[in-house]
Amino acid sequence: MKSIKIYNNLNLPTDLEQNQITQFLFTQLEEYGDPQHDIEKAIAYALKANPGGLVLVAMDGPILTGAVVLNRTGMESYIPENILVYIATHKDYRGQGIGKDLMLTAIEKAQGNIALHVEPDNPAKNLYEKLGFTNKYLEMRLIKNS
Repeated sequence: MKSIKIYNNLNLPTDLEQNQITQFLFTQLEEYGDPQHDIEKAIAYALKANPGGLVLVAMDGPILTGAVVLNRTGMESYIPENILVYIATHKDYRGQGIGKDLMLTAIEKAQGNIALHVEPDNPAKNLYEKLGFTNKYLEMRLIKNS
């Protein structure tokens, strides 16, 4: 049975579930991922009351097949209200529409607009474009040395 679980500050995952989601994203994001500690921070932020966000998990019975982390920015209008931080589908389940189902659920459940960052060579870029995401800006960053 396939389902999508939605976690937020009112419906928290257990510690075991949260660890499984973190490990899943760390493993399945492959070259597009971040250090595990950063993933843990994004999930913890999404589960806070304010500004918070959402964590969505696709399940096929007991098997975690996909996950999304969406953080609220605390802004609106000039900066989208939400940023999609992570989305991943289990490598053995790719091409079955799980990513699309997760994205559609995230779009439905999020309050306000959504921004995301995607590498130009990431195959998920095609999905985002099909769902209506556009490339409005070139992102630039200054990384300050501490």
